[in-house]
Amino acid sequence: MAHDGQNAGSNTVILEDLLALTGAAVAPVETLFEAARNAVRELVSVDGRVSSRAVEANQTASHGLAWLATYLESLRQMQNWANRMVEAGTFGETEQLIHQIAFGEYLAQIKGGIPMNQGEVVRLHDLGITDASVLNTPEINTLITSANTQDARTRLVALMEEQSANITVGATGLDEELEMIREQFRRYAVDRVEPHAHEWHLKDELIPMEIIEELAEMGVFGLTIPEEYGGLGLSKASMCVVSEELSRAYIGVGSLGTRSEIAAELIIAGGTEEQKQKWLPALASGEKLPTAVFTEPNTGSDLGSLRTRAVQDENGDWKVTGNKTWITHAARTHVMTLLARTDPETSDYKGLSMFLAEKTPGTDEAPFPTEGMTGGEIEVLGYRGMKEYELGFDNFHVKGENLLGGETGKGFKQLMETFESARIQTAARAIGVAQSALDVGMRYAQERKQFGKSLIAFPRVSSKLAMMAVELMVARQLTYFSAWEKDHGHRCDLEAGMAKLLGARVAWAAADNALQIHGGNGFALEYTVSRILCDARILNIFEGAGEIQAQVIARRLM
Repeated sequence: MAHDGQNAGSNTVILEDLLALTGAAVAPVETLFEAARNAVRELVSVDGRVSSRAVEANQTASHGLAWLATYLESLRQMQNWANRMVEAGTFGETEQLIHQIAFGEYLAQIKGGIPMNQGEVVRLHDLGITDASVLNTPEINTLITSANTQDARTRLVALMEEQSANITVGATGLDEELEMIREQFRRYAVDRVEPHAHEWHLKDELIPMEIIEELAEMGVFGLTIPEEYGGLGLSKASMCVVSEELSRAYIGVGSLGTRSEIAAELIIAGGTEEQKQKWLPALASGEKLPTAVFTEPNTGSDLGSLRTRAVQDENGDWKVTGNKTWITHAARTHVMTLLARTDPETSDYKGLSMFLAEKTPGTDEAPFPTEGMTGGEIEVLGYRGMKEYELGFDNFHVKGENLLGGETGKGFKQLMETFESARIQTAARAIGVAQSALDVGMRYAQERKQFGKSLIAFPRVSSKLAMMAVELMVARQLTYFSAWEKDHGHRCDLEAGMAKLLGARVAWAAADNALQIHGGNGFALEYTVSRILCDARILNIFEGAGEIQAQVIARRLM
């Protein structure tokens, strides 16, 4: 598909009608997916019903179906993005190259094998597909053989160098207001976060309070809280943009807003009006900093088996006893969204309740001064700016009025209602980390000379950078779509899960490739890419490990 100023016969733009080709490629993948879904559903069904035990016994097929669905939705959203760009008159050469490379690569992977991670590739026969002839269309074959070429990738990187002043590689398709928000937070991140982030990481320091105070002034903690409760009342899409740009500078800073997002979602969805009036304005302003206290040492993702217990006393207050782990930013915070078992006769999610447990913020010398709780730091590879902790509770006091919603037994359901926003936000953080990897990888490839020329002149280096940019856009479009669904009141746990699943893999691949471009220097702690690699690794674990995420998606699909 040639545009003004392009050579239609060149090796970089070889597709006569790109959107017609890519549009025609989606329907065969949809047909293939339905065949795979039927085959996997039959595989995991017992007496006509999907069996949890059978799903677990056939994880390669079940999780592979989740990945196939994620690729299908990615292609749909890239096609929607391209159509919007054409309509807006902004589908330039950069956007075209991103689009064609994305389709060429993802179609080839669907046909030949989708990497669930570095060592696990799911192939169509794993999904019960023995005849994939539906993919043998002229359009798909053209895209696989001609869209993602070395020449196309080289040309894309040349355009990236020419357009280095742009904040993103290619137009994102978001409206002007959201792009203004992006620009504002990019400026802030470059000025206030990027120059210090690596030092904070190497010294394993908490993010300075002055940064938190500045973010509070900018409205980060009340971004999506309704205006009537002191927030800005903005969209989940705005949350994505802010999370991206702050995480691009340092995932720790980008993740500060996540605490408030989760706490506010819990209170908005499940709190009483009194609880909303008390807590939401304080969260929005940053006056109260929250932390999420859910995970326990022996439960991990199995929240239904939590053992921490809360017992009501004669005054109607609660005493909490038990242990929690992987609690982010626990020391500095004022309130814990604390999940505990209030019905001792239960051993599943039905006996769990959620509390807004107040505590006194700690200091370096006394991180947990509140009576009834103790804590110790967990030393970690990356994601250090808020620190991780193990917590112990021994008759820890929680006011009766701080039982979320005023009802027991609702905790797990209340928590489930936050998963969509939390996973959208995590996908956005992953995009930020991936963008950071592209930034430092590109800069190093331009500056580093080997064998008489810059590294970026070598095709395998430029191809790495091109694929980072392409997959960044794919992950962005999937994430923005899930945010759009959430903003319009649609159920989007499936879309949010897919965005998180893909975003985490994209971030890790980008960080790994950026470090590879650095060569031996990438292995040195003094180089920023070493931190980016460590930070990227957590994304496939928290807010639902990749395997759990794929399992949840698969169950929803079937």
